[in-house]
Amino acid sequence: MTPLQPWAGAEMHDADKLEAVLRYHERTKHQLHRYARSPGALDWVNQPNPFRRYEGAPLTQLPILGVDEEPLSPRYEDIFRRDAVPSAPLTLRSLSRLFEYALALSAWKQAGGMRWALRSNPSSGNLHPTEGYLLIGALPGLAPAPGLYHYAPREHALERRTTGSAGWFAQLMREFPPQAFLVGLSSIFWREAWKYGERAFRYCQHDVGHAIATLRIAAATLGWRAVVLHGLADETIEALLGLDRAEDFAGAEREQPELVMLVWPNDSAGPWCAGAQRTLPLSLDPLLARELVQQQGWCGKANRLSRDDPVAWTAIDEVALASRKAIGERHGLDLFDAPAPTHPRTAFPDGPPAGRIIRQRRSLLACDGRTSITAERFYGMLARAMPRVDLEANRRPAPWDAMAWEPCIHLAMFVHRVDGLDAGLYVLVRDPHKLEKLKRAMHPHFDWSSPPGCPAGLPLRKLESGDARRLATQVSCQQDIAGDGVLSLGMIAEYRDALFTHGPWFYRLLFWEAGIIGQVLYLESEAAGIRGTGIGCFFDDPVHRVFGFSDLAFQSLYHFTIGGPVQDSRLTTLAPYGTS
Repeated sequence: MTPLQPWAGAEMHDADKLEAVLRYHERTKHQLHRYARSPGALDWVNQPNPFRRYEGAPLTQLPILGVDEEPLSPRYEDIFRRDAVPSAPLTLRSLSRLFEYALALSAWKQAGGMRWALRSNPSSGNLHPTEGYLLIGALPGLAPAPGLYHYAPREHALERRTTGSAGWFAQLMREFPPQAFLVGLSSIFWREAWKYGERAFRYCQHDVGHAIATLRIAAATLGWRAVVLHGLADETIEALLGLDRAEDFAGAEREQPELVMLVWPNDSAGPWCAGAQRTLPLSLDPLLARELVQQQGWCGKANRLSRDDPVAWTAIDEVALASRKAIGERHGLDLFDAPAPTHPRTAFPDGPPAGRIIRQRRSLLACDGRTSITAERFYGMLARAMPRVDLEANRRPAPWDAMAWEPCIHLAMFVHRVDGLDAGLYVLVRDPHKLEKLKRAMHPHFDWSSPPGCPAGLPLRKLESGDARRLATQVSCQQDIAGDGVLSLGMIAEYRDALFTHGPWFYRLLFWEAGIIGQVLYLESEAAGIRGTGIGCFFDDPVHRVFGFSDLAFQSLYHFTIGGPVQDSRLTTLAPYGTS
């Protein structure tokens, strides 16, 4: 994988693309007798810089806001309830809060002479392959004209890449609510491949899912909405974000387009849709998008991240090309046809502010092996991971309303310490219509009973009772955190049907959904006073054998564990931007 070669321009037939994706997934599975190919040893001299900058681009500092400054954070529980949070006006301060909660630094950690940053959006190995962009209209304090910006998390600032005309921006956004703007995400595969080798493409994709969730939840704290523009082709995203401007990446590692999200203040939609049912399109005019990249006045050159060229991982090149979305599909969401029901309140209505939960989110490094949670809390966590509130009306709470595609991920769990529940194997069927399909695919001797006290609308089933701590540890690459916690789980995708129905580009979206689930569980763990972490290293096929999956109908894509944290007294925590 070279820093100079973009993916655009190469051609593959659809059957070849599907074969390439299936081949990549199989070759990057960890097995008991061998791990997926990786560097073996870390080349610390060539470690990628975690911060991309566009040298020469004008920089606008976003306000560094204290916890008691406007816009104030709502309660954590309220961000999941439709219309519970008043819509904040779109200002530079509210934009700052959006990026703070979504992509900003959350703390610095220090141990001896070493210092590293943590962020609001989780990342595998804290390597942060995900880059953020903003395309927004004129905004006081930012610019008197529309512009494309790159978000610089270390500075909490926006780098202006180019300026667009007011007329062009109005045409581009004409089908969206007033004050709507776009946030784009890209990936730098080398940041992950430096450590994880061929499996890095997987990790980059569920990191994109993390960022979808952090953006949607950050928008919810402001009373705003956000949705992935599911109908955009990757080529359109490249043009819109300036990623295909080879001259701006000369000598630097390239970025690959992932997605664009539409964000808008809730109150701006009222007059826009008054008197008529409105369908929100999930695409943009590709010709208008290309007008931006073709115009003059671009600023800045991408910085080089590593001293030497990235190591070539052919498998990543192949799957990246095969999973590109080449044709923009037209999608729409009926977001304004009727008011959506609110999410039912949980038993914890007076919990902490959302901002505090978001800021303090950390990845669990070790579990104490003792902490348990109540069944009530356990059920509440799982309810938050469900993608629908109302199955008949197909109404989704945040962050699931950011997804325009049908959910394809179910949770296969190793439950260790939940008060009132048997230890053992469980499954959360996140689409209840798939219950029989899962039953047919899993071991025939499983129980499939509903646990005691489980809410009627929560499709959780007990499969088998027993101590699963050692088993959970073994299949998670012998990592103790999988067995020492409250529970661990595998995110099981409807793999074969999704790829054959939608196409090879949907491979990425399966990981995105898994990453969204991961971020929900991160925050739910923090709200419960414990901690969680994603587990990227697990033995793929042995996990499948534990639950009875024997073919490609279902595949485990991402693991997660939750438990009582063990604090490392050697680490010092510092404020992200020099404030308390």
